[in-house]
Amino acid sequence: MSQQVVLGAMLNCTFGAAPATLVVAPVARVMVEGRPAATVMDSKPLLNIPTFAMCSSPANPAVAAATAAAMGVLTPMPCVPAIAAPWVPGAPTVLIGGQPALNNMSKCVCNWGGVISINFAGSVRTMVP
Repeated sequence: MSQQVVLGAMLNCTFGAAPATLVVAPVARVMVEGRPAATVMDSKPLLNIPTFAMCSSPANPAVAAATAAAMGVLTPMPCVPAIAAPWVPGAPTVLIGGQPALNNMSKCVCNWGGVISINFAGSVRTMVP
């Protein structure tokens, strides 16, 4: 079984330079271990998923331009997540506000090719299938 993800969960991107903390608004009013529970729809860039400091993805136009200007030397640029899809797969048997709950096995993909994963769910005792 997986752990339920809550406000304060630690996220990591494959092209990011630093971890980030998931932000969950208490819209559904479901609390887990004293924190708002996350759903698969909590994937909005900068609202739910903050910046990962610097991005090193060659698919990111800012990184590509900086790398070209540096004669081909990979040059990371500030990270601005570009996420169009929700987290997958989530926990479809547990609904929070009509949406599947977010578990620590879920992943989210940035448009620049980075895979965002959950390092620490923020909850330690609450499991979801």
